[in-house]
Amino acid sequence: MTPLKTPTLLIVPGLRDHVEDHWQTHLERKAPGSRCVPPLEHDKLSCAARVAALDAVLAQIEGPVILVAHSAGVMITVHWARCHRRPIHGALLAAPADLETPMPEGYPTQEMLEQHGWLPVPRERLPFPSIVAGSTNDPLAALDRVKAFGQTWGSRFVNVGAVGHLNPGAGYGEWPQAQELIGALV
Repeated sequence: MTPLKTPTLLIVPGLRDHVEDHWQTHLERKAPGSRCVPPLEHDKLSCAARVAALDAVLAQIEGPVILVAHSAGVMITVHWARCHRRPIHGALLAAPADLETPMPEGYPTQEMLEQHGWLPVPRERLPFPSIVAGSTNDPLAALDRVKAFGQTWGSRFVNVGAVGHLNPGAGYGEWPQAQELIGALV
């Protein structure tokens, strides 16, 4: 009997790409064999380019994969799932940014997001198990919207409390709960 292979964690960052003190960066360092979708050199706001970058990394990984997405990385993941059929073991979808609602100053406008292929947000059931982790005080997504996204994607929803956007700006470098949630997918 062949032993089960441990899933590879594939980090799917948001639009700010790799952030040094982000929980995803800490997780990648701790998880042997984990991978991260690299930053784009061109077309940084293109949803299609980001989906292609995710697909390119997935093509290099043999065996089971757990996607670990944050913010716009969640939207990259759900856009990817609409048009690709590679088996995925599961996905942790943390603090999805509600791109259909106007973002605070300093973020892309609705017009820019629509022009670059982000809108509308896919509403199809994901073809793999997933957990959506939502914050009660995320400035980029109201909790009811995050729950609704999770419901349409067929995801288990977990309220992670008042953690802001779950990033260094909200005080999160390490986020131990991520490992618990990933463990539930394994």
